[in-house]
Amino acid sequence: MKQLLNTLFVMTEDAYLALENDNVAVHQGDVILAKIPLRSIESILCFSYKGASPSLMGRCGEMGVSMSFYSPRGHYYCSIMGEKNRNVLLRREQFRRADNEMDALPVAKSFIIGKIFNAKWVLERTKRDHALRVNVERISQQSNRLTQRLPEIRQCDSMDALRGLEGMAAKEYFYTFDDLILKSKDDFFFEERTRRPPLDRMNALLSFIYSVLTNDCCAALQGVGLDPYVGFMHVDRPGRASLALDLVEEFRPVMADRFALTLVNTGAIQAKDFEERENGGMFLSETGRKTVLGAWQRKKAEQIVHPYLQEKISWGLVPYVQALLLARFLRRDIDAYPPFMWK
Repeated sequence: MKQLLNTLFVMTEDAYLALENDNVAVHQGDVILAKIPLRSIESILCFSYKGASPSLMGRCGEMGVSMSFYSPRGHYYCSIMGEKNRNVLLRREQFRRADNEMDALPVAKSFIIGKIFNAKWVLERTKRDHALRVNVERISQQSNRLTQRLPEIRQCDSMDALRGLEGMAAKEYFYTFDDLILKSKDDFFFEERTRRPPLDRMNALLSFIYSVLTNDCCAALQGVGLDPYVGFMHVDRPGRASLALDLVEEFRPVMADRFALTLVNTGAIQAKDFEERENGGMFLSETGRKTVLGAWQRKKAEQIVHPYLQEKISWGLVPYVQALLLARFLRRDIDAYPPFMWK
């Protein structure tokens, strides 16, 4: 259980929320874990399978406190909004910005600045932790190039220019990605990013984890009242969660890529966990997917200090906190959207 940004996160999977004298009472069996005054919060994100009492949901509606319900693994179920909820104004601002390139550009820049910064520090961490096992000179060279991209991103004046710089930075990052694979090099290697279909095991693993992480971002955005299908950088297409794809950019290096490398370098995932299809594509087997998803849930439980809030949270809460910060920016509660920038 955590209170951040006037939002109560209930992470205990067997918790039950009830109303007691205008307080949220968090029950676990016969024990009351906490009581939080409703007047002190704006929203509740509940990851418990037991849910909440009708009286609490009704009172939250009356007081303008939104409630969003998820499975313990983060699958979004629904939200409850009262008559005073601000989501219509929030979504109007989201749509207005999305329809105006000059208004969308600063937000898109923040996503990509976060992505490039985090990519650089993935390289720097590998160089620091495995200096005797990697090509330090090549990694340093690519890390420096990523550093040079950051002021270029800040100064670019169009979405096309931003997409071009992001594409070049991605190539520079992935140029040395094979150096980060330290084990089972015959089975796991990286030459270039391939998708639809992925053509080797490392690309198959990355694609699967990117998909899982994007789903987490989609659930986070829905929970805070944003439309995950209307983005600022990714173009709208039917069925495409464009804003979730925007948000996931800053998390790819630090949450997905490092996780994939850890699975390979520790031997948690192996060649037998993949299968090749007739079209030449490589995909995780059912057993492989179960292995990755189990490790992903354990990864999400690990604690970090959020670089902007300076509060200790789990990795799994990072997309939800960033979605809240994005909503706060769109409501003009903060001056700019602060991307997740991790070292």
